[in-house]
Amino acid sequence: MRLGFSSALFAFARPSALRNIVALARLAHFLIVFGAGALALHALQGGPPRASEHYLALSALAGALCVLVFHSFGLYGHDMFGSRLLIRRTLLAWGAAFGLVMTLHLLFRFLRPLPDGSLALWFALSFVLFVGGRLVMLWLFQRRIRQGAFIQRSVILGMTDNALRLAEQIHHRADVVSGLVGYIDDRRTHRLSEPPPSSLPRLGDIDDLERLIRDGGVDQVLVALPAQARGRNEDLAQRLRRLPVQVLLVPDMGSFHFAHRKLVPVAGVPMFVIAEPPLQGWAPVLKRAEDLALSALALLALAPLMALVALAVKLDSPGPVLFRQKRYGYNQRLIEVFKFRSMHHHLRDEHAARQTGRADPRVTRVGRFIRKTSLDELPQLFNVLAGSMSLVGPRPHATATKAANVLFEDAVQEYVARHRVKPGITGLAQINGYRGETDTIEKIQRRVEYDLEYIENWSLWLDLSILLRTLPAVLSGEAAY
Repeated sequence: MRLGFSSALFAFARPSALRNIVALARLAHFLIVFGAGALALHALQGGPPRASEHYLALSALAGALCVLVFHSFGLYGHDMFGSRLLIRRTLLAWGAAFGLVMTLHLLFRFLRPLPDGSLALWFALSFVLFVGGRLVMLWLFQRRIRQGAFIQRSVILGMTDNALRLAEQIHHRADVVSGLVGYIDDRRTHRLSEPPPSSLPRLGDIDDLERLIRDGGVDQVLVALPAQARGRNEDLAQRLRRLPVQVLLVPDMGSFHFAHRKLVPVAGVPMFVIAEPPLQGWAPVLKRAEDLALSALALLALAPLMALVALAVKLDSPGPVLFRQKRYGYNQRLIEVFKFRSMHHHLRDEHAARQTGRADPRVTRVGRFIRKTSLDELPQLFNVLAGSMSLVGPRPHATATKAANVLFEDAVQEYVARHRVKPGITGLAQINGYRGETDTIEKIQRRVEYDLEYIENWSLWLDLSILLRTLPAVLSGEAAY
């Protein structure tokens, strides 16, 4: 789950402020575990003074172990200042810490027998306070940063094309308070290849920069000089190293147009990640387990409704109950997708050369209702059980589907990238209003954007959120007919 602001908000915060926040977070986590433990083990249960001492000692030990385990799970690293609540990681880390405490209890008999529920209360109360505390911390820190507190005063060194891209990137991130106060360049403005934005004043040359740093007016220097000026860069690096300032080398901003803004070391050399397989590690196993469990439960729960729909389809018009259609699946492979038949059998369009429109004469009376309510999609639960589809993912499209008379793969350059995961019955695009007819190129473009966003940010939590929001989206939507 993400908050409504970007992790870039904290990118220009003072390192000392970040260190103080981390120290406060560690103290808060210790106090949460200690306080919740004392409450659950003693205050609610009562007991002799000697038992109280045991409970307090165990609570203090649990608090210390919690901080150590949280550190090992990276909860005090860079992600601490991101926009995600880190619920899953916090739950896993707290579960590991709590399990370690219980293991020590079993080995050394720290605790006397307790009524059922005390340990569960301790675990649950601590977890709720962890999440609530993180919300409060991020909200306060965000508010202070927007007010200008904690912000490093930054300057760009060298008004090159790369520097202009950086300034534009910062300008278009409305949620970022960068502390960018100006730029430094030995050349006058009229000698620059392209004038800098009016909001970015020239602060002088390198001598002026040194004076600003020594006077405490600059905390961070963003070096955007061209890589070809190697000798110049080395001289500046040596000069800036002698000053109390943070110096960052700006990478080629042109790379950001096709990279994921993620760096990985290869033989000690940092490289941009342009693409990587989605759902790595245990993710495919978890998603498959999710699909099997939830689709089986859904089929059991919806079996009476599906039987009624099948009967209505059969009675409404002659032809088979199910409609089978070839669509693109994982890795661009063709799969057979099941639906309740919603068209007259003799007017069926197996390749979707013509999209269904409003008052389409090919659609039956029952078909119009089940398409409107998405009941025609229910047989795709069998696709999910068989493994050709997932509950959540990009919607599968037929081979000849077009937008504004242009094939989808020709209309959107990144269209095929959505086939890197299994297609789904519902998806991020559908809950954001993009279901039904795609009669314009803009609509398919927006769908693809949502599909790629889903692939890049997949998690079980995201899947569950999409599933929960699907029914309200179907009931309130007007796009399907």
